[in-house]
Amino acid sequence: MKIVDYCKESYNELVHKVTWPSLKELTNSAVIVLVASLILSLIIWLIDLGFEEIMKFIYGLFS
Repeated sequence: MKIVDYCKESYNELVHKVTWPSLKELTNSAVIVLVASLILSLIIWLIDLGFEEIMKFIYGLFS
């Protein structure tokens, strides 16, 4: 019976207590995540490019 009570309480909480975001809020959040991901990937790419140039310079000194 504990499992049945747990399922009933979970359903009740899901239906009556959870606030779901509107479509506009969800879209805005998705855009923010997309922009932040693009900015972060650009920063990581620039750091990688910088390290590549540093390593080319160091290897160029020893060859």
